[in-house]
Amino acid sequence: MAVRTPSRLLRGISAVVALLAVGAVGCSDVVESAKDGAEKVARQRSVFQLNIGDCYNPNTKAAEGETLSIEMVPCGEAHQGQVVGEFTLDDAKTFPGNEAIWATADERCPAEAAKFAPDTWALPEGVEIFYYTPTKESWSTGDRAVSCSYTKEKGTITGSLKSGADKPEQTAYLKGANAVYDALWANQPEADNVEDDLDGYKAQAKAVAAALEAHVKGLQGIQGEETGKLRAQLEKTAGHWKKAANAADSDAFYVSYDPAFTGLDPNKTVAARKELGLTTTVPADEAEVWAG
Repeated sequence: MAVRTPSRLLRGISAVVALLAVGAVGCSDVVESAKDGAEKVARQRSVFQLNIGDCYNPNTKAAEGETLSIEMVPCGEAHQGQVVGEFTLDDAKTFPGNEAIWATADERCPAEAAKFAPDTWALPEGVEIFYYTPTKESWSTGDRAVSCSYTKEKGTITGSLKSGADKPEQTAYLKGANAVYDALWANQPEADNVEDDLDGYKAQAKAVAAALEAHVKGLQGIQGEETGKLRAQLEKTAGHWKKAANAADSDAFYVSYDPAFTGLDPNKTVAARKELGLTTTVPADEAEVWAG
């Protein structure tokens, strides 16, 4: 299988490096390092045996390349990654090529990860999507599996990343909220200026408006004062996105876009999330976007 993640570096240390790193320290340290190295070897598992929920450490520092095995780690111990989803590539009879497989993984792994950990606010800072995919050689042996994981770029994770939604109202809220942000970022035009791609920005606005309407509908049956306030605010925000989607020119688009975008500020959802019993700390990356 091949492993690929765009512009991310994995952190790991092999048993050999661990032994060499002790240098001229005492015998007891060497023995402990040797034990650590032996334990790492004993924990090796083929990447063809990955299961959802498995916690692991990669055996390479490379962000891209082929790998045969990883170090399985109990989730209660410090580790760098956890398998959070999987799917099979059943449509293609012949090897579709790495780029085609990676494009599919780029689209499907976030959705699989959302099933495992629907509340992205509960994820540790620095955790990113990562995946293992078939190589041309493994494809010829019948390998069709893609394993999706969350991997920490720097540092480690302790405990499972499984999160989420124990109550129907939590599930409904997270489903709607995640869909709104997916619509916003998945449809982001490449052009920085609306004037350079008005149609692209209007298409984004249409997608966000539709997602917001669905989110508002999903919140209608949920009781709670703060949730009710959020529902009303999101309904108003959906109206701004609709106006942006129907703007006659870039000037009209900007008039609607400003309140439309600020209406999605995650800080405005904190009170409702608290009422629903969900995590209330805005992720650092989202806070940075809205602060800018």
